[in-house]
Amino acid sequence: MENISQTENQIQCVTNFQDFVSASFHGNINTICWSRKLVGDFSEIVKQLELNENIAELHPNDLLELQLSEQGQLAREILLKDLKTLKDLGASPTLNLIKFYDRDVSYPFFPTDVYSFHVDRSPIPIDTFLCTYYGESTEILPNSQATQKILVPEIRDELKKIYHGTEEDFESFLSENFFDLHYLAKPKAQPIKLGLGNLYRLAIEHPKSKVLPCLHRAPKEKNGQTRLLLIC
Repeated sequence: MENISQTENQIQCVTNFQDFVSASFHGNINTICWSRKLVGDFSEIVKQLELNENIAELHPNDLLELQLSEQGQLAREILLKDLKTLKDLGASPTLNLIKFYDRDVSYPFFPTDVYSFHVDRSPIPIDTFLCTYYGESTEILPNSQATQKILVPEIRDELKKIYHGTEEDFESFLSENFFDLHYLAKPKAQPIKLGLGNLYRLAIEHPKSKVLPCLHRAPKEKNGQTRLLLIC
């Protein structure tokens, strides 16, 4: 994991799954990391799977049908185990092959796609789980190093230009269109790459949350390199 010294007050690292799911967010800690060094060749799995779309969900049967080397089999076992473990926990994990995500071009001054630093929101207390096995990894940003975009005067003025309702409903408009979930990195902000193989829990925005939600974004993919990502 890169730049860990800059995130000691944001990320709590653990060494096993039980601690991973039982650790509580508190204070500035809004990210739990199960730090792992995975064995196996995940690139072999990625190269064998044909991707005709920008994003494709992989199911256990897709993985079981592959003819793999010993190292590829080790990687497959990890993927299958992670999926099962999270399902047994009550989560709904998806394993995705990603060329790239669609860009939001609705409002050029305010894209709301996943390449923008954002937080996840839910009406119930759940967490976001994710792990990158191959390709560029997800990035997070300390909350102190970003500003909610709707609070930036220039951006707020532009949003008011596309809004046609009453002044008292403006905040509802921002929420309904997810503008309030996105953040602008401050000058000299230092995003942290989460690295490969580590399993993460990210705090999200919900009514009972005791911590700030984790700011995160999808990385810009390298040309021709597909990502292999588990998320729920």
